[in-house]
Amino acid sequence: MTILMILLSVFVVSFLIGYFLISRVPPLLHTPLMSMTNAISAVTILGALLLFTVTSDAPQKILGAIAIGMAVFNVVGGFVITDRMLKLFKKD
Repeated sequence: MTILMILLSVFVVSFLIGYFLISRVPPLLHTPLMSMTNAISAVTILGALLLFTVTSDAPQKILGAIAIGMAVFNVVGGFVITDRMLKLFKKD
């Protein structure tokens, strides 16, 4: 139970730090920042998939599945938004 509390507190603190850092980014840098967050989400997917290779209990597997789902959603959404932004700069 102690390890779970440590992991949850690390998650909450990293979420708050990430939120405050990203909210202060100027709009001009959003596309490069989106590419970076896509790469971070890809690492999250790999880490969550590694969780399924070791023996773990049900809550850990559920958290891993949630992490995979959220990271995949972030990666796909990031590529869609980046594609839409890049289309704005194409000349017809």
